[in-house]
Formats: sequence, structure tokens, C-alpha cells
Amino acid sequence: MYDAPESPRTGETLRAALAELLDGLPPKQAAQAVDRLIANYRGRTPTDAPVLRDRSDVVAYAAYRMPATFEAVRAALDAFRGQDPDWSPRTHVDVGGGTGAASWAVDAAWPGAERTTTVLDWAEPALALGAELARGTASPSSPALRAARWQRAEIGTGLKLPDADLVTVSYVLGELTEAARDAVVEEAGRAARAVVIVEPGTPDGYLRVLAARDRLIAAGLRVVAPCPHSAGCPIVPGTDWCHFSARVSRSSLHRRVKGGSLPYEDEKFSYVAAVRTLVAPAPSRVVRRPQIRKGQVLLDLCTAEEQIRRETVTKRHGPLYRAARDADWGDAWPPPRT
Repeated sequence: MYDAPESPRTGETLRAALAELLDGLPPKQAAQAVDRLIANYRGRTPTDAPVLRDRSDVVAYAAYRMPATFEAVRAALDAFRGQDPDWSPRTHVDVGGGTGAASWAVDAAWPGAERTTTVLDWAEPALALGAELARGTASPSSPALRAARWQRAEIGTGLKLPDADLVTVSYVLGELTEAARDAVVEEAGRAARAVVIVEPGTPDGYLRVLAARDRLIAAGLRVVAPCPHSAGCPIVPGTDWCHFSARVSRSSLHRRVKGGSLPYEDEKFSYVAAVRTLVAPAPSRVVRRPQIRKGQVLLDLCTAEEQIRRETVTKRHGPLYRAARDADWGDAWPPPRT
């Protein structure tokens, strides 16, 4: 995806802080909490109460989900920045932000920028831990993150948001009833100049993003990523789904908590970014992992013509062929630099 001028230490700082946090939680207790949270995360039963009940839950959640959420939101923001690189939000509201992964991602996307950040969530233990992490471990070059406001709010039909340049809603909609989902998205569309919504990269997550996309368009916003247009999605639900992938580094402690052995994992996510002002979307976007073959690269593209088409880039295309070999799942095509 678009290579944003991220502070190289943001992700490392977050991982180090989480590792230190987990050191204080017995492994068995952390594993039990993670098992329960996985069941909630993968479940399909919406709730009207916080999933995170106490500090043990929140610490386990932070270990299990925060690095992946950070990378997924950062990847979505990178794609957004690729279409409007000169813009920077001065106000940001993180809806259902929990421990603040999306706010860390915003800080990584626009490092050092002057910004007011407000994190809203209904789970007080999550807000408390998020504030602790941000104030205690964020770099002094991240003043917006260190000074963020952490406020308890019911994320549902009664949600009222302040006007903001950017509203993020990440990994929240799946926890809500349909009525609450619609209300949250409509309120985000009303309040913001730009809205970025991220959900798990599953068929259900894609459907939630697709419904949110429709509501944002109805609210007068234009889709800027991942779609190259604001018309109907060419993917037929039930036959395929639009999703992308972000690489997540794992610490040794993180691997123990999650029961994995690899030093990384790939987080699949679906997202939509929409803006109120006119921003040109990408001409097309790579919507599946590129296939590199001898002398050619096969790219599956979502195009401005509202269709998915395959483009074959060969050596005779010169610089474009070299760019295709470097292209990644989720990238704009052709890349602006070619």
C-alpha cells in the first residue's frame, strides 16, 4: 500500500509497551481471557454491553488484538493518504476506540502533526488502560497521542459526535445491533470531513463495510479508498468479498499468549474511507494478491468502470512491469510514481 511518512518507532513503541504490560499478567490468566475474547470476536451475536469487563480482560485484549488492529487501520489510512497526501486531520474522534489502537495508527500516519484526539468507548477499563499506554509510553514526538482525551460513551443509537476532520470506527460494527450500526455510521457521516471504517476481513465484515459505505455515500461523502468510484460494488455478495492484508510482527510474549510460533501474522481486514470534499480516488486498486509468473505479473483490479478485471503486465511494459513486481495487495494501480 501507499508508503506514508510514518514515524518508524510508533509500532515498535506500542509492541514494547504491550510486552511490558503482559509481563504483569499470569500466562494462564491471560490465555483464559484471550480464549473468551476470541469466542466473542468470532461470534455473531451483537451486544448492548461492553465485551471488556475488567483490567485482565483489557490486558488480554490489548495483547491479542491491539497490534493487529493498529496495522489494519494504519494500512487503511495509508491508502487514504495516497489519494490526499497533503491533508492532515487537526481533529480526530476514535469511535469505540477501546485501548486506542486506531489513535496510535493515526499518529503513525501523521507523525508529529498538531491534532486533538478524542477516544470514545463504553468500557471504562479499556479507556483507563489506553490512557495509561498513551501517556506513559508514547514518544514525546507524539503530543496528540499523549494528550488524547479518553471519554466514556455508549456506542449505539444515542451516539452524538463532535464535528471532526477525521472519524475512525474500527472493529466496532460487528459488536452492535443493526440499528446501532446504522446510527453510528450515520452519525460519523454527519460529523466528519473524512470517515475511515475498518472491520475484520471476513464475508460478514465485508457486508458490514458495504452497508456502511452505502450510508456514507447517502450522507454526501465520496469513497476515496479502497474503491476507485462511489458507484455500486462489482463484487457479488456470497460469491466473494473485498478484503486486504496487513503484516503484524509478533513479540515472543505475544506468540505465547496467542499460541503461535511464527514471528508474524497476517491480519485480514475490510475497510472504506470516504470524504466530504472532492478527492480523486485511485484509477484502480489491486484487490487480490498479485500473481508473479515468469516474465509477467497478473493483477486483479477493481476499476473506475465498476468492474473487476485482470491485467497482465509483462517485461515489455518496462518500468510498469518493475512496478507490478513490487505491487502489493491493496495498492493503487498504476502507482503514482510510474
